[in-house]
This record gives sequence, C-alpha cells and structure tokens, in this order.
Amino acid sequence: MSLLNYIIRRLLFMVLVLVGVSILVFGVLMMIPPGMRVAAYVTSEKIPPGQIDSMIRAYGLTDPAPVQYFRWMGNLLQGNLGFSTTAAAPVMDAFKQFFPVTLELVLYSTPLIILFGVFLGTQGAIKKDKPTDHGIRVFAIIGYSLPTFWLGLLLLMFFYGYLGIFPPGTLSIEMKYVVFSPGWHAITGMYSIDGILNWRWDVVVDSLYHLALPAINLVILDSALIMRLMRSSMLESLGQDYIRTALAKGAPQRAVYRKHARRNALLPVITISGILFASLLAGMVITETIFARKGIGWWMARAATQLDVPAIMFNVLFLGVVFVVVNLI
Repeated sequence: MSLLNYIIRRLLFMVLVLVGVSILVFGVLMMIPPGMRVAAYVTSEKIPPGQIDSMIRAYGLTDPAPVQYFRWMGNLLQGNLGFSTTAAAPVMDAFKQFFPVTLELVLYSTPLIILFGVFLGTQGAIKKDKPTDHGIRVFAIIGYSLPTFWLGLLLLMFFYGYLGIFPPGTLSIEMKYVVFSPGWHAITGMYSIDGILNWRWDVVVDSLYHLALPAINLVILDSALIMRLMRSSMLESLGQDYIRTALAKGAPQRAVYRKHARRNALLPVITISGILFASLLAGMVITETIFARKGIGWWMARAATQLDVPAIMFNVLFLGVVFVVVNLI
C-alpha cells in the first residue's frame, strides 16, 4: 500500500470516528429534557416559565432525533454553539477566553514532564537494582498514586501558605492592570507569550511565576508514567546484541547509552507524547480549580455544577475530537 493510500485511509477513518463522536455526544444531549436544552438558545440565566414551551416548539426540540441531529450539526459547523450561562457569553467566545489559559499551562508542562521522566527513567535503567534505581521507582509509584487534589493542596499550602511564593491565579493585580490596558495587544491569549510580543518582560516573569506551582504539580504526577515507560524501554534496548557488542569493543559507555540505547528507547515515549498532551488538556479540572486558573478545566467544573448544558456538551465534543486526532495522527 502506497503512502498516499495510507494517508487517505487514515483521513477517511478519522472522519468516520469524528462523526461517531458527534453522534455519541448528541445521543447524550438527547437524554437531557427539552426544558433544559432550551438554555442553549437564550442569552440570560433565567427563562420566564411561560416562555419555555413556546421556545421548545420554536427551536424544534421535540422534532425527530435525526432532524435535530442534522440541525445541531449545521449549527455546530457554523460556530453557533449556544450560550454559556456560567461564562455569561456565547460558548465560542467563552472558549476563546478560557482555552489559552489551559493551553499555556499544557505547553510548558508537557516538555518538562517528558524531559524529567526520560532523564529519571534512563538513570533507573542504567543503574538497575541500585539505590538510585530503587529511589526512582519509589518516586514513580508515589507520583502515580497520589491524588491530584491532595498534592495540589499540599504544594499550595507549603509554597504559598508557608513560604509566601508561587501564588495561585494567572497574574498579579498589578500585571492585570497592564494586560487590560488599552495599549496591550492580546494576540494569543497566553500572557507569557503575549508579554514577549508586547515587549513586557514583567508580564512574562509574573505569568511564569504563577505557572510554577501547577506545572510542578503536573510534572510530579504525570512524569511517573514516562519514567516507568522509559525505564522498561531502556532496559530492553540495553539488552540488545548491538549494545553489548559496542561495549565489548571498548566503545565509551556514555556514548553507547546516549547515541544508541537511549535513542531507540525513546520511540515509545514519542508515541505516547501526543496522548499525554491530550490527557493534560482533558484533565485540568482539578488542577485549575485548586490553583484558581480560569481555563477550560475551571470552566467545565463550573458548568457541571450549574448544569450549563451548552458548555458541557461543547467541551466533551472538543476533547473527544482532540483525542481522536491525536490517536490517528
């Protein structure tokens, strides 16, 4: 099979899976009573009781499911996703506001998680069954089993509560005055990057200062999987004949480990990196809630507690699309 045919087949399969995801999400949506789904079409938090029935009929919420599905898909493709009562804005506008906050944390955390996990996993494999390896494995088990909320609260109490550093939130009050001033150009919505583009290094430093604790929290928790994967892959690579032959011929041990063994052992880590990125995007509810970062995780938590149906359904669909794309690329 040629490369072109393979790409075409993957793209067609991706489209079919995305359609399946949309049908699944719509099926969940249809389980919600029409009276609650009306909230997707209004721009206020309260609907007069006398208008609910008329709005249900006006928007066709009692039509057959296939008719509602194609109408819903048409609105989705046009960007008409309803109104989010928790954000007091249309869903797409709310997404544009919250997503950069989450993306910024994920973009900084993912490389740190991979580098930290690869380094410790490599050291554990090289020093197998030695005290260093035992310590790394214990750290990986602890990091893998710790509840996210418990570690987050512990870090927050120690660093911010006791030491008075690394505060929660996204920016200090002084820097918020800067980013909301008329002279500020919001290009990406990520303060650390926009700070560079606006030549405001004080905003960059302040943004990274507030990013520190949630990033540390994610690195401790999520690098454990990378450590274990890298260690097992590295041990398998070190057991290959070409590695033993190179060492027997007197090749420098450091060069053999770095250029040959580790390079091949990285393949499983590279494969899982995309899934890690998608998992971080989807798993920000607890982290953003604890560290008061108003991203999509924080938005989803509020939407779930306040039954903000349009926001919930859009985020479920968006994260489903992210996982499908990452797994099929």
